[in-house]
This record gives sequence, C-alpha cells and structure tokens, in this order.
Amino acid sequence: MRYEFSEVLNDLMDYFLLGDLLLLKRFKDDHRLADDLANELVTNDSGDRAVLDGILIPLKGVENHPYTIIFTLDDATPELLAPGSRLQHRRGGYALQVEHGCVQLYTWRILQNFTPYALDQLLARYREARRPMVEVENGWYEVEILGGEVHRNGSFEPAFEFVLKKADLPVDASGVDISYCFAVQMSAGPVL
Repeated sequence: MRYEFSEVLNDLMDYFLLGDLLLLKRFKDDHRLADDLANELVTNDSGDRAVLDGILIPLKGVENHPYTIIFTLDDATPELLAPGSRLQHRRGGYALQVEHGCVQLYTWRILQNFTPYALDQLLARYREARRPMVEVENGWYEVEILGGEVHRNGSFEPAFEFVLKKADLPVDASGVDISYCFAVQMSAGPVL
C-alpha cells in the first residue's frame, strides 16, 4: 500500500522529521524538556536519545523545494525504485515507534514552540487538510528512507519515500548516521 502527498514544504528550514507526534509529546513530558524542544534536541543528548528510542527520525539537509512525500507499507515496491524514478539516497536501519495509530512528517519549526495548545492546533490541521500523515498499527517499525526524483505531471519532482516495515521487537537504530545530508539534486528540464 502506498500513500502520496504533493507539494510538501519544509518551512524554510533544512529539516524534515518523521514520527508519532503524540509520542514525542510524551517523550518531552517524561524527560521534562522545555517547550522549545528544538533547542533541547540539539543542546543535550535528548535528540540522540529520541532517535535511538524510535521517537523521531530526522532528515537533515532538506533544501527548500515542494516535495512529493510517499509512505510505502506492506512490502509494496518503493516508487523511487521503479523505472523512471531517479534515486539519489537510500538509507536503512531507522527505528520508529508508534503508539497513537499514525505517523506524521513535520518540520523543525514545530519543535520551537512545542506546547500542548500548539500541538492540538497542529494535529487539527493534519486532520483537516491533506497533510503528510498515515495511519498505521501501533508498534515498532524499521524504516528505510529513499530520496530523489519521481516523474509527475511531465517533469521530475523532488521526493522522499518512507518504507515502513512492521517489526516484532524494538528496532536497533544505533547504526544510523543522524547527520547524513538528504539534499536532493534537481534535474534541469522537462521529461522527454
């Protein structure tokens, strides 16, 4: 099964983050982190801990373009591995924990004012608009991230694809490089 979202922006910050936002709130509360969660994640070990605990997956180096975001589940062939796509990044070994039945792709700016009110407003916007969110079973997932370009509307569009595979046990994410740069190089010209 595949879910696709078009023209997803990064809020002029070079990050996308993936995770269960309500689980991130619990992580913040459990560790008594400040409402400026962005600062907390980069000034102490809480960012590394959040990645290792499967709370969030950071994508660094995301340039300011409208992206096609794809979630691939159930062993479907990833779109970025299909003929005609232009794969530039393929990174596996990421862990994701889901406890609230859904996963959201969100931006760094959201973390700068991570209050209960701001989170409620954000989740309401996810429900109302076609935002990058998919419903999945609770549990652990091994995540592979693909980045590149997909053919859409007569041209190539930058894209990220998240391949989620359900795991029976917690996934070990200690081998991932959280500083890896996911910059997508744009092709020039239309598709011939």
